[in-house]
Amino acid sequence: MLQTRVIPILLLKDGGLYKGEQFKKHKYVGDPINAVKIFNDKEVDEICILDIDASRSGTSPDFALIENIASQAFMPLGYGGGVKSVDDIERLFRIGIEKVVLNTAAYENQGLIKAASDLVGSQSIVCSIDVKKGLFGKEKAYIKSGTKSIKMSPVDLAKHYEQQGAGELIVNSIERDGKATGYDLDLIQRISKVVDIPIVAACGAGKNQHFVEAVKAGASAVAAGDIFTFQGKRKAVLITYPQYDKLQDLFKE
Repeated sequence: MLQTRVIPILLLKDGGLYKGEQFKKHKYVGDPINAVKIFNDKEVDEICILDIDASRSGTSPDFALIENIASQAFMPLGYGGGVKSVDDIERLFRIGIEKVVLNTAAYENQGLIKAASDLVGSQSIVCSIDVKKGLFGKEKAYIKSGTKSIKMSPVDLAKHYEQQGAGELIVNSIERDGKATGYDLDLIQRISKVVDIPIVAACGAGKNQHFVEAVKAGASAVAAGDIFTFQGKRKAVLITYPQYDKLQDLFKE
């Protein structure tokens, strides 16, 4: 297994697999179960599934769909979207999820992270921090799939989540989502300096070298969607993933 995890992120919407830009303009790209089967064949170490419908509308996770996906997966699965309670988390673990990603509920329900960590262990509780800059360049953290800003800064939010018991953070740059211009290295570096838990860099990967840059900035793992889903300037749908030996060589540089 690679020391640095390279994690495909699958976005669910209306039961299908979607990709977008800047958390908008979502385009249907296929069936999530078929995608998971392809990633099985490519021996992916881990996958993260995020239901963007549930995140925005506040509806519960589609447990039947998640269970179906988990039954087809040969790798550990993380899931986020619509998770609001310890009961939700317990049910997700019963159907095969190994990590739960919290965003809106982590901020709005201040006791949830600790209760969840006590139940399943902090290593299985991941908090997602969505970040976007305003008109004057000021960073803001967002919840509800990037639609509602909060008062706490991204760096302070990261420290808060660690103190509450989160075992890992996913750091998303909304502006870089789907742009293939690279991760927000400055943000990753600043957060990595104030927390001791692993950071997963997300949003912006356009080539394998971007993975290396994120790790050098302080990320423990990298996540991406487009680079594993699209091919070429016209973004033709093609599920792919780097070969294991190429990833090993990449992170030796």
